[in-house]
Amino acid sequence: MADKKDYYQVLGVEKNASADDIKRAYRRLAMKYHPDKNPGDKEAEGKFKECAEAYEALSDPDKRKRYDQFGHEGLRGSGMHDFSHMNVDDIFGMSGFEDLFSSFFGGGRTRGGRTRRNAPTQGYDLETSVEMSLSEVSEGTEKTIEFTRQDICTECNDTGVAKGSSPSKCPTCGGSGQVARGGGLFQMVSTCSQCHGQGQIITNPCKKCRGTGRVPKKRVVRVKIPAGVHEGQAVRVADEGEPGKNSGPRGDLYCYVRIKPHEFLKREGNNLVVVIPISFTQAALGATIDVPSLNGKQHLKIPAGTQYGNVFRIRGEGLPDLRTRRTGDELVQITIETPTKLDSKQRELLEEFAKTENKNVSPQSANFFDRLKKYFGNSQ
Repeated sequence: MADKKDYYQVLGVEKNASADDIKRAYRRLAMKYHPDKNPGDKEAEGKFKECAEAYEALSDPDKRKRYDQFGHEGLRGSGMHDFSHMNVDDIFGMSGFEDLFSSFFGGGRTRGGRTRRNAPTQGYDLETSVEMSLSEVSEGTEKTIEFTRQDICTECNDTGVAKGSSPSKCPTCGGSGQVARGGGLFQMVSTCSQCHGQGQIITNPCKKCRGTGRVPKKRVVRVKIPAGVHEGQAVRVADEGEPGKNSGPRGDLYCYVRIKPHEFLKREGNNLVVVIPISFTQAALGATIDVPSLNGKQHLKIPAGTQYGNVFRIRGEGLPDLRTRRTGDELVQITIETPTKLDSKQRELLEEFAKTENKNVSPQSANFFDRLKKYFGNSQ
């Protein structure tokens, strides 16, 4: 097991991910590498098995606990399956995975992984991204999404057959959709490579869809995105995915959020952080400064004696929480700029100030200089 990849990295989640986060991550990867979506792709099949193995370990609380403590070695003898040597159909037939894949892909498989011919199956989900500004995150917004999906061919009504024609029985499997190899007590049954398990082949394909039963179609939808959404979160638009097979339901459209960087503000949870430079004299004497926010210019009073790195809070100027609707704050971090060019008058004033500086220093600074003098005295 030493050469296996970290299960959390395989699913692309953090170690503190919730059970729902793990299931969502696996769902996305399973759809991406699903064998029906990648026929004949051995690399995709390998990744599919890898994801299934990671999900088996991390979805079980006891197995996950042992894995977190001892890594892959902790799962020896725990009933883990060796997915690398399993057929994909065997994975579908495993307890738990059958129900899981049925919910992911709309069913259509029987125990043991065999496809029920002509059973309705749900269409594939689609993914797209939508870009938002922090102001849109603050208020919520509605976006127009344009995308292209595979839709039912109106010429053949999803049959793939030209008008006036019918599919023919597959000569390879005799219409069963499966072929058996070997003899005696042991036979290996696999999906027919010619008809792909359908039991029929199209000899006179529809000219519009070329026998696929599907044609690309542009689609425009309006998507409401709630206030407080975070980077990477998805808004689900039901029934906007691809159509299912054999009158199965459509898949869904998932719109993943990307948030444009703001010129000044940075998000930390529901708070917004801005770094504001002020001059040495403003820090020493105090001042009122203008601070950028999502709601325009804000006035902030800086007290005398402000230090580099001090943080001031402007309440209610952050972002709303997606669930509670409570609004965060804006945190203003202060930096102090040191002047690089001084005229003669400024230099003269600072030199005068420097002569009196050590007579009126903060206790922290006084303590530092006392310790420094003592250090130099002891080192001589």
